[in-house]
Amino acid sequence: MYKHCFLILWAFAAVMPARADEGMWLLPLIERLNLQDMQHKGLRLTAEQIYSINNSSLKDAVVIFGSGCTGEMISNRGLLLTNHHCGYSHIQQLSSIEHDYLQDGFWAPTEADEIPASGLFVMFLENITDVSDRFNTALDSTTTEKERQAKIEEISEQIEQQEKAARSPHTYVQVMEFFGGNAFYKLTYTFYTDIRFVGAPPSSIGKFGADTDNWMWPRHTGDFSLFRVYADRDGNPAPYSPDNVPYTPKHYFPISLAGVQPDDFAMVIGYPGSTSRYYTSWEVEERMTVSNSPRIRIRGVRQELMMEDMQADPKVRIQYASKYATSSNYWKNSIGMNKALKKLRVVDRKQAQEAAFDKWAQADPQRVQRYGDVLNRIRQAVEGRGNTERSLLHISECLSRGSEIIGFARAFITCYEALARPDKNADDSATIARFPFTIARRMESFFKDYNLPTDRKISEAMFRLYAELEPQSADDLFPSVKKKYRSDVGFGKYTGDLFRRTMFTDRAKIEAWLANPNTKARIRALENDPAFALALAVSKKTEALGRETAPFDEQLSAGVRLYMAGLMEMNPKKAFYPDANFTMRLTYGQVKGYHPADGVTNSYLTTLKGVIEKEDPDNWEFAVPAKLKELYYSGDFGAYGENGEMPVNFIFNGDITGGNSGSPVLNARGELIGTAFDGNWEAMSGDIAFEPDLQRCINVDIRYVLFIIDKFAGATRLIDELEIRN
Repeated sequence: MYKHCFLILWAFAAVMPARADEGMWLLPLIERLNLQDMQHKGLRLTAEQIYSINNSSLKDAVVIFGSGCTGEMISNRGLLLTNHHCGYSHIQQLSSIEHDYLQDGFWAPTEADEIPASGLFVMFLENITDVSDRFNTALDSTTTEKERQAKIEEISEQIEQQEKAARSPHTYVQVMEFFGGNAFYKLTYTFYTDIRFVGAPPSSIGKFGADTDNWMWPRHTGDFSLFRVYADRDGNPAPYSPDNVPYTPKHYFPISLAGVQPDDFAMVIGYPGSTSRYYTSWEVEERMTVSNSPRIRIRGVRQELMMEDMQADPKVRIQYASKYATSSNYWKNSIGMNKALKKLRVVDRKQAQEAAFDKWAQADPQRVQRYGDVLNRIRQAVEGRGNTERSLLHISECLSRGSEIIGFARAFITCYEALARPDKNADDSATIARFPFTIARRMESFFKDYNLPTDRKISEAMFRLYAELEPQSADDLFPSVKKKYRSDVGFGKYTGDLFRRTMFTDRAKIEAWLANPNTKARIRALENDPAFALALAVSKKTEALGRETAPFDEQLSAGVRLYMAGLMEMNPKKAFYPDANFTMRLTYGQVKGYHPADGVTNSYLTTLKGVIEKEDPDNWEFAVPAKLKELYYSGDFGAYGENGEMPVNFIFNGDITGGNSGSPVLNARGELIGTAFDGNWEAMSGDIAFEPDLQRCINVDIRYVLFIIDKFAGATRLIDELEIRN
């Protein structure tokens, strides 16, 4: 069966896609799948200029930035451009009351002033290789989903280790599944860890509009930040050292000042995180009701309490800025997704596709044998795991994520288990020996950005909410609330007692525990700590729920893989692209406005005039810096304005999702014209169903980036190192 699926995949690689704007395409397949259509729409490059393993190409200028964004090289001295919201957590980590880079912005006067961003890394893709043949025979011999997954892990580990052995220690190799597990590719990266903060506008520019404008168009946000990649003097990756020098990339993007016009060709190369375009109707309903709806409620409560403290104290505002932004981004995404999925009747459309699939499968005896029961198996798996999945989300959002102290205490469980095991093995001894070093960095970041009163207040609210959502489970996790504390204030007293008695709010107590040579005393201290006891109970409950859902997950995985293969067999003239999985993809289309509602037309471009029109001095989301207003009213836009206006953001009908944040937006010649940073509200269903008439990629116009660097910040040294083309 698997060989049959791979033959189908190979055959589809020769078919032209029906729509250029839909699809997140693998770069090695661009020449066969997309090049003719791309060139018809205006592309002036060859496939080799986009992706090459032997010569410099566009892919060499694009990086994974940290653990969830994209960035791009924009100079021959390793200067990196990404979004402000991608750099946000690192900018926050480097900020303090004395140096508030979030509120005030930052521009390093010289390279010597660029600030090391501890823990930040970037990864350059070296190549993508189809290794499906390595899996074919082995997977044909497996009979259960567990056996299949074990074999995939075994072969993947062999490939990864063989590749690493032949390369430098800075090589990262990953084998990824595509098309629901019907194909496999090996991806080889080189990673750099000496990354330094170069510059960013104040949040009043970089986050202008904040939560209100997030996922919205029209948009007026200067969502960009600058970092620099450093290497040793031979250009190799190296840990931070003052002796390191700016990295010379294989390729960097020249910048175009020509701007954009309607119907101009545009493309994005980046790392889209996750899509579910081949979901069935049952999976769509599960996303809406089991995942999105509870998440919306829980995060809404948590964020409201967090914002109260952030607005009351500048120190707390800095400490919790990144935490709040991370939480609210997906919270609003969930709200918009549910709204769009309902409005655009996505479940109905999926059901129609399933009916067509079932009719096709039933029309042939061989297809009946292979695909006849696949939809029923998927339905049974989704329905069978529904309540357990909801419980997993409740415990994750309320307790593991909702209470900082519980999340922090969970980091000690592995060490506790090694300490408490009667017959310790070599791995246990190694875990115990390493733990003080592994926890040291966690403690550093935890206590720097921790405010005990805020966590106590939020934890109490989360404990109460969890008890409301999961009353039976709450009795197991919080037995003392009923036994020891009574009445409505039970959780208040319980939470107060927990925070008074735990060692996890006090760095000195943790360090004393780490230094204690008495193993029994260390075990006893953890077992008597109420925060650790709750963290351990949460961990065990999560594991138990995971065991409950595992059989259904396995059944669903097998069903989805078979359904994907059947869809491709059913539609032999359609070019399929794999769901996003944070591997490098290319999407392309044209600059276009859209009509979100009857009588409403949204233009493809916004300008600085819109920033001024949105200004609200009493609302921090829409504050406008005095210098920016001065530049606007004087019309001092330098070389970056157009017809007396200063372009800010533009849209095109490219297909992106989370992870594409920071991706380069390129014109037909491979020149940088913008940086992708968002999608639009009307098409929030896009991760599940692409909406060609509505879906738009929102980008910072590169001219606004240069205008802010040059005219607003006066950081002309950065302008001087760029290759700017008129």
